[in-house]
Amino acid sequence: STTYKSFILKEFVRTIKDYPIKGIQFRDITTLLQRADLFHDLIDEMTKPWENKNIDAIVSIEARGFIMAGAIAYKLNTAFIPMRKPDKLPADTFKVKFDLEYGSTEMHLHKDALDNHQNILIIDVIEAPIINEIFIEGIKAKKNLRAIRNNFKLSSDHIK
Repeated sequence: STTYKSFILKEFVRTIKDYPIKGIQFRDITTLLQRADLFHDLIDEMTKPWENKNIDAIVSIEARGFIMAGAIAYKLNTAFIPMRKPDKLPADTFKVKFDLEYGSTEMHLHKDALDNHQNILIIDVIEAPIINEIFIEGIKAKKNLRAIRNNFKLSSDHIK
């Protein structure tokens, strides 16, 4: 069984230089996703620590995070709560503005998305501290919520 250890990530997550603009090194996970065995094993490994933790919902940021978080939510039989870019969610949202290496944007979370959930697992595939900031904004209005922790990050240390 293949795991998501550093050597696997270095071999199957490629870096695209100067994308989407000059000076950015984009981490492309499609090369890993193209291998059913690697994707299957990766999701299994990412799910194992949470199998008996009573996770109510998984929160993740678009777009790469959706791929992993959706699969993990399915395996854990939990809710999946998406964080989206502006004008993608139809109801009232919490929002947090932030800067990227190549500009600025904001992320949105439906204000009612955290209702009826207490143990939230945050899936952050690529290092994106914004997911924590918007989640904190969301829980300011709620009580008895607990963010379990960031589960998985593809950082520069793991990728060639």
